[in-house]
Amino acid sequence: MSGERAQHRQRRNSSNMSTDCAIETSSGNKLRSSQKSRRRGRAASHASIEGNPEMKGWLLKYTNYVKGYQRRWFVLSNGVLSYYLDQSEVHQTSRGSIALKAALIENVDPCTFAISDGSQQTFRIKAVSEVERKRWIASLELARTTATQANEIVNPPSTGGLNEASEKQVQIRCRRTRVPDKPNYPLNLWTLMKNCIGKDLSKIPMPINFNEPISMLQRLVEDYEYSEVLDTAAACTDECEQLAYLAAFTVSAYATAASRINKPFNPLLGETYECDRTDDLGWRCLAEQVSHHPPVAALHCESKEWVSWQEFSLTSKFRGKYLQVNPVGGAYVSFPSTGRRYCWRRVTTTVNNIIVGKLWVDLHGEMEIIGSGAAHGYKCILNYIPYSYFGREVQRSIKGVVLNRNKEAKWLLRGTWDDKIEIAPVLHTSGTHKSPSYTTGEYKVAWQRRPAAPESEKFYNFPTFACQLNEPEEGVAPTDSRLRPDQRCMEEGAWDKSNQEKLRLEEKQRAARKQREEKEKQAAAEGRSYPAYEPMWFKREREEGSKEFLHISKNTYWKAKAAQDWSGCPNIF
Repeated sequence: MSGERAQHRQRRNSSNMSTDCAIETSSGNKLRSSQKSRRRGRAASHASIEGNPEMKGWLLKYTNYVKGYQRRWFVLSNGVLSYYLDQSEVHQTSRGSIALKAALIENVDPCTFAISDGSQQTFRIKAVSEVERKRWIASLELARTTATQANEIVNPPSTGGLNEASEKQVQIRCRRTRVPDKPNYPLNLWTLMKNCIGKDLSKIPMPINFNEPISMLQRLVEDYEYSEVLDTAAACTDECEQLAYLAAFTVSAYATAASRINKPFNPLLGETYECDRTDDLGWRCLAEQVSHHPPVAALHCESKEWVSWQEFSLTSKFRGKYLQVNPVGGAYVSFPSTGRRYCWRRVTTTVNNIIVGKLWVDLHGEMEIIGSGAAHGYKCILNYIPYSYFGREVQRSIKGVVLNRNKEAKWLLRGTWDDKIEIAPVLHTSGTHKSPSYTTGEYKVAWQRRPAAPESEKFYNFPTFACQLNEPEEGVAPTDSRLRPDQRCMEEGAWDKSNQEKLRLEEKQRAARKQREEKEKQAAAEGRSYPAYEPMWFKREREEGSKEFLHISKNTYWKAKAAQDWSGCPNIF
């Protein structure tokens, strides 16, 4: 593409900054297989002339949560990716650049990729289409390979081999963007449902037809898909604004609740799940099933700017026409730099039209986010408005208010839990205490749901982040959900085998529980105490500033993983 055509496209699309993407590829640098084979043996200087691809074009670069993605002019040349505000700045110093020699390149979604220099600098970039993204990825990987080969020619490795850490640094982390399609297996609902009315679903052996191929532990980790909202909250100096962003983050956990009507696998006692996304999202998380009756899961997630932990359980009842799920347990977040802490509890979920009609999900109830520590006295009240045929509210609506220590409204929230949340500062309050009227500043988007993955309806309506949760990974604990055979068989489409494995695992768990109960009875008969079950990675402690007890991380998992010491893990699969 010539420079005139690029300028013409820039003028033509100047009004559409968010979707435009023009790419210019040097014709003299088109690679053929014969040329690639000849280049492998050439000197570094020669490779820099013929082996390095050159590419230019408009892409969208993520700047921050407030401004989101901004249109920037990217240039790939001599093994370096640089970006500018526009084409006129090309002959000046770039706004930012990454040398590709030791860069990490990762696919995020069909149109988005991330590139990092292995330290603190990361570019999150979005192309206009999947094809466009693949073209850039191909050129970037080729440029990195060429730069690495040139470096090896100039600085050949020692006879002792490459350093293991350096070898890991140049590996590409390319996560998957989808799972296999859901097969069509018919099921007689009436035969199953007639025996379920009025019973707790956690105690009923359900076929996997009602499941999705992830565990409840993995589903809990999905709460941190939109962790950039927490990052924004951590950067806020004002307590009330921080609380408004935190409230938006709590809503993001329900982003896909309307379309995800299948239930996750119930975790086995001692089952764990780790999710290390420090390379791209800046956090890592560990979850463990710490109790079986009642079923309780504990989770700990940490980043440089915040720490979050929660204990989750639920009660569910099938009422014939609908299924109601009542969460039990609290969630917490702490911002260590300021000493501010907050806690909240989830709202009730109802799945309607279980037997007849189209299934649909509704959330309802009041959520209070309460501050403690340096944020003591601050509170946010979120109202999840239930659907009403005669109501005037938009379906799935949320309204909220942030109160300071004097119980004065400082920020308002509005939106829907399946789309976006907007926040605005309160400038003036009038009216009565029971019916206040607020004058606000301009609303801004605090959180917005990402578009659904292409054809996601074929694979359980999973977003891209959920598709990556059960992706096989080496070095995890032997109790990790990724290694659970019934869940893996379901994902791969072997549903009959999955049902058999699910039944086998449940029977194995019942047998282990019965054995523990018999040992407890024997110890009681002998007049001695029998130690209760202890989780591997969490311990039950009293929550700071509260009378409640919950399971807190022992902070030993990641050390054990580094040493690959899983000697204390139970055999549950």
